[in-house]
Amino acid sequence: MAERTAGPWAVCLGESMAVLLPDRTGPLEAVGGFRPSVGGAESNTACALAALGVPSAWIGRVGDDGFGRLLTADLAARGVDVSAVAVDPQRPTGLYVKETGGSGLPHDLGAGRSRLHYYRTGSAASALSPALLTDPAAARLLGGARLLHLTGITAALSDSCLALVRTLLGRPRPGQLVSFDLNWRPGLWRGRDAGVLPALLDAADIVLLGADEAEAAFGTGDPHALRAALPSPAVLVVKDAEHRATALDRAGTAVGERALAVDVLEPTGAGDAFAAGYLAGVLRGLDGLRRLRLGHLAAACALTSPGDRGGVPAPEAVAALLGASAREWAATRVGADGIVSPVLTRPAARIGAPTP
Repeated sequence: MAERTAGPWAVCLGESMAVLLPDRTGPLEAVGGFRPSVGGAESNTACALAALGVPSAWIGRVGDDGFGRLLTADLAARGVDVSAVAVDPQRPTGLYVKETGGSGLPHDLGAGRSRLHYYRTGSAASALSPALLTDPAAARLLGGARLLHLTGITAALSDSCLALVRTLLGRPRPGQLVSFDLNWRPGLWRGRDAGVLPALLDAADIVLLGADEAEAAFGTGDPHALRAALPSPAVLVVKDAEHRATALDRAGTAVGERALAVDVLEPTGAGDAFAAGYLAGVLRGLDGLRRLRLGHLAAACALTSPGDRGGVPAPEAVAALLGASAREWAATRVGADGIVSPVLTRPAARIGAPTP
């Protein structure tokens, strides 16, 4: 790939929101208080890329409010370039509230289950549009990045957001890869035409999607059927939840790897972390198997973190895990207290794990 101008290797563009996390399990009416945090698919991926040592930026819009200031400060503290984030003086920063089960009270979701309640209609992010490309700060980041990461969430937010995604996918991009994570959100597409998604996915270079969400959105989660339906991307990565992930090139040649054994604490954000791990492997020139392993490892760290994002092991532990034999990989287990594997002399702690 040709060298580009100095700046982040990866730019993630889309919506990010403030999050209110409950201080206890149970239905919202029984929760005594909430603590603020930050979430959103594209910014989660940007943070995970930065944690993996990939210079990254997030481009989006926030309101001129405390949640917007919290969001940009949080991302900057995690090493993400936020120089092209626009502040909207009229629209608010989007917000979601997390509900977690396990209290045993009436209307409880059940132990180990969670639900996200979104308050994003009319948010600053929904005003993203092709006008973004005329902003000097955004143009600088987009022009210098080796990779641009998008998701189907942005396309569903508004007509202007969809127009922006189409413009980004349709513009000349010599030397730049574009990745697209489906991130199927049926509630966002209610009243909108989700039939635009296949063309958007097919215009990207790297497509990531879960078998379950592809089944819901397109009627099939079979990797080879999806590859036939999306012939243009250089690679299609299909994730089968906790089982395995499969990457297929244009010829349909597949590389697969099983997921790590994980003691799941919180599932939110795992898909974004997988995308970051896989894309970090692409940018570093890793082979297909190691790209998938880095995706699984990043996802496992997110699954064992109480928030939307997980830390990562030290680079030497990552290298050992990526080079493990099939038997050693299968014997590796990730938990909240660390990673236990035959290739590690002691359990590997995760560094940079966020405070929930």
